[in-house]
Amino acid sequence: MSLTLNVNGVDHSLDVDPTTPLLYVLRDDLGLNGAKFGCGLGQCGACTVTVDGKAVFSCLLPALAARGRRIVTVEGLGTAAAPGAIQKAFETEQAAQCGYCIAGMIMRAKALLDANPKPTEAQIRAGLQPNLCRCGTHMRILRAVRRAAGLPSEPAPVRA
Repeated sequence: MSLTLNVNGVDHSLDVDPTTPLLYVLRDDLGLNGAKFGCGLGQCGACTVTVDGKAVFSCLLPALAARGRRIVTVEGLGTAAAPGAIQKAFETEQAAQCGYCIAGMIMRAKALLDANPKPTEAQIRAGLQPNLCRCGTHMRILRAVRRAAGLPSEPAPVRA
């Protein structure tokens, strides 16, 4: 079946099985390898992209369900030479260790900050919760999101 997907602002006409997960279309047909295959069950977040501004697990979304919607991958935010603001914040905070989860974390952070440019610490944590980092760089990831939002590098103390 031929379908058109808008990815990173560009329409792509593709001849793919409409039930193919979006992740495979992005990686195999479009060569966009930022989103990673982690679990294939929507439990790790390595495959996170945004669809119409919402963070989604691309391993679970059939390509047909993305037709007519705006898909953004980490490649659509910037390049190594000219990183986007969130990418730059992650780089500055050295949030990546192995790097496997980072594209998904960046995309989840992008969706969060687009919806809520000045989130609280609790909102940041809740917003990132669906994505896992097995290397344990969570504190650096949180600092990177605060930096991208223009918030203090450390969270405000909790008042009882």
